[in-house]
Parts: sequence; C-alpha cells; structure tokens
Amino acid sequence: MPALAQFRVEVTGVGLTQLPIAIAPFRGEAQAPQKIGAIVQADLERSGQFRAVDTAGAVLDENSRPDLALWRQKTADSLLTGSVTRTPDGRYDVRFRLWDVVKGQDIGAQSFVQSQADLRLVAHRIADFVYEKLTGERGIFSTRIVYVTKTGGRYSLWVADADGENAQSALTSPEPIISPAWSPNGGQIAYVSFESRKPVVYVHEVASGRRRLVANFRGSNSAPAWSPDGRNLAVTLSRDGGSQLYLIDANGGEPRRLMQSTGIDTEPMFSADGRSIYFVSDRGGAPQVYRVPASGGNAERVTFTGSYNISPNISPDGKWLAYISRVGGAFKLHVMDLATSTVTAVTDTSADENPSFAPNSRLIVYATQQQGREALMTTTLDGKIKARLAGQPGDIREPDWGPFQKQ
Repeated sequence: MPALAQFRVEVTGVGLTQLPIAIAPFRGEAQAPQKIGAIVQADLERSGQFRAVDTAGAVLDENSRPDLALWRQKTADSLLTGSVTRTPDGRYDVRFRLWDVVKGQDIGAQSFVQSQADLRLVAHRIADFVYEKLTGERGIFSTRIVYVTKTGGRYSLWVADADGENAQSALTSPEPIISPAWSPNGGQIAYVSFESRKPVVYVHEVASGRRRLVANFRGSNSAPAWSPDGRNLAVTLSRDGGSQLYLIDANGGEPRRLMQSTGIDTEPMFSADGRSIYFVSDRGGAPQVYRVPASGGNAERVTFTGSYNISPNISPDGKWLAYISRVGGAFKLHVMDLATSTVTAVTDTSADENPSFAPNSRLIVYATQQQGREALMTTTLDGKIKARLAGQPGDIREPDWGPFQKQ
C-alpha cells in the first residue's frame, strides 16, 4: 500500500486573501489505500488560494444536503463532501459534491470509477474541479512534473504527479541527465544525456518509453526548449565554435542558427506566443537574460537587477519571468513582472535552481536545499506560500512542470 504523503505547507507573510473551505473526510476512505480528502486539501492549500477549515469528527453524506448554517458558523465559504466505495471488481467508486456555504447552493458533483493505481489522480481531479469552480481558473493538480536525481553514481529521470508523488522512472544512466523539458502536448520530454561521454539531445515518448536522437553534432548539444506548436526545439550547439542558439526540427535534421554572437548563448525558452526566445548570454561580460525574435535578429537585454542572472522561465500567460540571480554568493529565485520590469526575490534559501511555471501561471516549482537537504519546492509568485513536494531520495535537480492534461 503506498505511503501517505507527508506535506509541509509553510505560510509566511501577511495580507493573504485565502478562500476558507471545509473538506469533510470522505465516507469509506479509511478503508481505501488513498485518503482522498487529505490529498485534495493538500493540493488546495499548496495553491495559496485556500485555507482549510477544521472538519474533525464530521461524517457527511454527499447525497444529502448538509446543515450549511453550521459550516457558516465555522467561517467556511464552501464545503466538499464525498465517499469512496470499493466495487465488486476491485475498483473504487469515488463521488463528491461541492457546496457554496454562503449562498446555500449546490455547486456541482461528479463521480469516478477507477483502479487503485488511479486514486491519487482522482483526488487531483477533484481538487481541479474545486479550484476552477471557486476561482474561475483552471486547476493544475492533475498535471505532472519531471525532474532528475543523482544517487550514488546513477542518474534517474522521474515523471511524477504535480505534488511529487507517484514518481515513475523514465530513464536511468551512469552518466548525467540534464535539462528535461516537457513538450507542449505533454506526450514527450526532451533532455540531454551524457551516455556517449558528451552532451546529446534526445526526445523521450512518455507513454511508450521510446526515444529518438535529435541533436548529436560535433561538440556540445544542450539546453533543449520546445516551440509552442511542438514542431521545433531551440538548442545550444557548439558545432561552429562557441555556444550558440539554433532551431532544429523536433524529429532531427539540419539546425538553423538564430544569430551571430561573440558570447556564450544558452538556456533558450520560448514565449507562450512563440514569437520570442528568452535566453542567457554573457555577451555583456556576465550572464544576463536576453530576448530575441524567434525568427532571429537583434537581441535585447531583459534583466538589469543583479550582476549574474540565469535559468529564465516564462509564465504561460506571458506576464512573468522567473529566473535565478546570484546575490552575494547565494542563488535565489526572482520573479519579474514583464509589463513593469519590477523584480521580486521570493525565497530565503540560497541554492535555488531551475524555476518552472505551472500551466496556470500561478505557481513555480524549483529545486533548492532546505535545512541541508535537497528539496523540490513550489511557491506562489509573491513567495508567501511555499510547499515542499515529495521527491525521490538523492540529489534532486532540474524540475520542469508539464502542461495541462487533456480532459
């Protein structure tokens, strides 16, 4: 039976506007291998948008109207009830209903019949339903992340739920694996492997485990980034001398150089509309984030705060730039409002790396060290709510948040 997740949600700062929700224990979940209500609550709290109201001792039937006045007294704005029942064929029937406590209205209900292996996914989908009904935005809890671990002399590429649980190994190697990047449709992962004793770009099909070689040119092949239509990859190649940016078909082929540069250009990242590519260059003397049209041309500098800025990631809504800035020897996650160029430092840790936005642009996943241990963390854009995710043991690095799953 899978171990129950141990979530730690750290809430800091003041002035948080959170929606108070009561999530009653699902009837029958004590006999189920997953505690559905606890997973839903952890998802919603991690989003920073919700505050859980105590439901100790409550046993409610999702098929009958609860005493909403009682939950108003407990300051809940909404109430989630549900049940888990094992079916004769060994699957689980999960039902739930969401109530607007303030208006006294039934907001909606759904049911799922799934195998034991899919119970966590059911919980994440319930959290997505609640999030969308109460915020008007799509939830991201049933999405996936990818990350790399190093344990001893072995490297592993993991695909996991958005809370870090249910991790599945996609690849293991005695040589480094770096820079995993989800395709826009969530079906493939591009990454760099050193198994041939030099960096080479592969694309891995998640469902089948098959992979194909995309870039193995003379010198270094690194930092793959997908175009929004999934047809091309931006990559960093040193085949013509120096590290420069190229576009290459996602199935391989002859790359096209984006621009001429005397510096090192790397870590490309497409904007959501596909018109621009953000990247890191030391052309000005130290690493900074720049932007260039995806068709090529002249690059413009984007970051001016700090003398060393790397690992750019653009939010899917195009409003935010997350990156890592070296501040007095510490590497810290920063977020820039692209409309105003206002920059906010959002962490108090000193070894942050590789930020990646959730597909709804509301959260960022990143790797760091916390209390001397490697950790996968999520944070809200203002840094006020952070959560440590479940992760495989070892040195955890380079997370990337996948796209919305098809519904």
